[in-house]
Amino acid sequence: MSQTPAEHSPAVASFVGDWSGQIITTAIHAGHDLREEVAEAMILDETVRLREEDPHTDRIGAHLPARVIAHRSRFEVDLNRVREEAVYREPDDCWGLEVWRETPLDDDIAQRSLEVYDSFYAELAERLDEVSARGPFVVYDVHSYNHRRDGELAEPADPEHNPEVNVGTGSMDRERWGQVVDTFITALGGSWPAPRESGPRMDVRENVKFVGRGLAQWVHERYPDTGIVLALEFKKTFMDEWSGEVDETKLAEVSAALADTYEPVLHALRDLSGKTFYP
Repeated sequence: MSQTPAEHSPAVASFVGDWSGQIITTAIHAGHDLREEVAEAMILDETVRLREEDPHTDRIGAHLPARVIAHRSRFEVDLNRVREEAVYREPDDCWGLEVWRETPLDDDIAQRSLEVYDSFYAELAERLDEVSARGPFVVYDVHSYNHRRDGELAEPADPEHNPEVNVGTGSMDRERWGQVVDTFITALGGSWPAPRESGPRMDVRENVKFVGRGLAQWVHERYPDTGIVLALEFKKTFMDEWSGEVDETKLAEVSAALADTYEPVLHALRDLSGKTFYP
């Protein structure tokens, strides 16, 4: 009997919080769950899979009012890729990793994973259509990235090319929405309206390592007059990317710093649109 995404499967994502405002936070690579048929087909070591996922990114955005938290692993379906690339079928699709017992992945399994992709974006569209109807909105698309790929005991990657936070704006109309981007970068860096007292400035830079992918492209295409996506890649300084151990103090600081950007970014939206949005 064929299996559909709804049968004996974990939830795809949770849409939580208060969606009456204009700032949404997503953690679409936070998930680790697999539906049964995908788990049976997979040979990728779970620790390797976890290292390539974005654990705890849902916690980074936990203090923002409206949130999307994905529960499925990107190795089942990658919600941050365009649909035709969203299922990793062979090693070339995912950094050379051997993921499947039989390569390429069985097409029937892949098609059912794409049904998961479609259901996610259908629900997201339903939510964001209402947000967009009120005016311009911002999506904080929260991800994380590894910076110690040479090994557990190796030196971290050069910080010159690996900022603490990379803000991806590659598919955005930067000329139109630049004020929002600049406000966010300044606020997260800790100097809006004054340096944060909780610690030193964060190293926040734009399009150094990543420019944003599928979700950002989808929002910018669907909502060209209202949608603004900041694709946020947090360097995994809040955890050990090899052991998975979390630095709870650092994670709390990062989460608080992101929450501190809410009011200044909302203020920038008001300036651009002439409307008043409430949290």
